[in-house]
Amino acid sequence: MPIITLTTDWNANDFYVGAIKGKILSHCPQALIVDISHQVQPFNITQAAFIIRNTYANFPENSIHIIGVNTESGPEKLFLAMKYLNHFFIGTDNGIFGLLFEHDPEIIVSIKTKEKASSFAALTVFAETAGKLANEAKIETLGSPVKSFQKRIPIRAAIEESVINGSVIYIDSYKNAITNISRELFERVGKNRPFEIYVRSNHYKITKINSFYHETSPGEILALFNSVGLLEIAINMGNVAELLDLSINSSIRIKFLDK
Repeated sequence: MPIITLTTDWNANDFYVGAIKGKILSHCPQALIVDISHQVQPFNITQAAFIIRNTYANFPENSIHIIGVNTESGPEKLFLAMKYLNHFFIGTDNGIFGLLFEHDPEIIVSIKTKEKASSFAALTVFAETAGKLANEAKIETLGSPVKSFQKRIPIRAAIEESVINGSVIYIDSYKNAITNISRELFERVGKNRPFEIYVRSNHYKITKINSFYHETSPGEILALFNSVGLLEIAINMGNVAELLDLSINSSIRIKFLDK
């Protein structure tokens, strides 16, 4: 049974979600359609990329992922289908693919479709393309090969001597603040040294890494590496983003101390 996922910036209560599901099933009645998220902020490709990047690998190989965020095309914004690590991705060339992938995809095509172009590209172009892939069409037959695409580069944590300067890149539904500081980077720079994590300049300081939220008393600020290996700032049983006035791009600084 082919799997087709949906990630969009639509409200789940709008007719768009039902319409695209119906259109997909009209092309491939046996498809299993999975909603990843319809809560992406309008046109926010950075947020969408974070969600998809940390989700798609959990699906079986050959799953098809429709990206319905900021989908309007233009002369320099083609509709693309890509194969990457045995998954298929369908979306608009608006910079999101550069935020999704660590390496260039194996195959990229500019989509050609029988459907007439409209303002609802996901319904017309993306659903038909996903249906073809679900019906085992080769991706190479879906359009013309493309060698390059727009690439927006994710913001990386900066390293100074004994210091990592990072930032918040995602606020989850619990209002925990996820940063761009990975466990690998923390361990490589830290070398098992004591450390101080400063949140929003020097306003708040954390000196240990939790394994679980409950290791810190309710209402207290904490840091841990989450399930995708990124440093997360949270408050046990609380709302860290609101209470500490954190938002996307808020600064997180780690200073490693000499023993």
